[in-house]
Amino acid sequence: MEILNYLSSNIQASLMTIMSKKNLDKLEEIRLRTNKNIILKFLDDEAILNYITTQKDILETLEKITESSIYTYENQISNGFITLKKGHRVGIVGNGVINDGKIVNISYISGMNIRIAKEIKGCSNFILRNLYQNEEFQNTLILGAPGTGKTTLLRDIIRQVSNGNLYSKGLNVGVVDERNEIAAMYKGAEQTDLGLRTDVISNIPKTLGIKLLIRSMSPQVIAVDEIGGENDSKMINYAMCSGAKGLFTAHGSSITDITQNNEIRQLIENKIIERIIILNPKIKEKASNIYYLDKDKREYRKCI
Repeated sequence: MEILNYLSSNIQASLMTIMSKKNLDKLEEIRLRTNKNIILKFLDDEAILNYITTQKDILETLEKITESSIYTYENQISNGFITLKKGHRVGIVGNGVINDGKIVNISYISGMNIRIAKEIKGCSNFILRNLYQNEEFQNTLILGAPGTGKTTLLRDIIRQVSNGNLYSKGLNVGVVDERNEIAAMYKGAEQTDLGLRTDVISNIPKTLGIKLLIRSMSPQVIAVDEIGGENDSKMINYAMCSGAKGLFTAHGSSITDITQNNEIRQLIENKIIERIIILNPKIKEKASNIYYLDKDKREYRKCI
């Protein structure tokens, strides 16, 4: 498992002791906190190791992650995370250095959350046909709580819309990857498969990125992760009026959750959003354009 190469030698040794007991292929997160036990989060449970993370472990791991050049990664560190090869992501906390109201660095790093990137090709197969009408992609919102797989599903829909599928020919997709999590760009190269006809602009605010893509790349579908910020609805309306379709995600476990956000509520009330996928099988909403994930039967069902 390549992620082990980024960890301190002592942490690597500690992880090796559980490899025979746990399937590391199901590993999702490695939590490192100074002077606390290492916690491993798996798909359906967690493991707390006896090993206590030291400040030396944190510094050694940081040196490996930044390839012995912390200065090169200073901008990423100030955003609170570093993207690694293969799309793995390291969240960082510590003492924030503020300048003009913005975080310019994080010093005295005290913790790391190493998130293992996973592509699940085909995970959108069960919902894809419901996202088209007369071979035209419909504006879609994926809704779910943190850790429910919104971005994983988003990536696969992007890939299939871009490449073409049983329900439509391939379309030009423009991705605004504000937090560099969808494409996980590493040294200018996408670390995830987003399809043949996909263009990515990363590390740029959504509202600016959407405008640039429309002007320069003429996308037929625009994909954006985690909408709901100030002026998002205005810019999305602009994109839709320009002839593009939209594919978005948002945090929340129900329609009630997201309608408390003024930006998303406007999109729903104005019927900009045509399909909603909720990654929560316990929802109560009733509407023909809402789908929820039934994990047991591996399908998406209408809420009717």
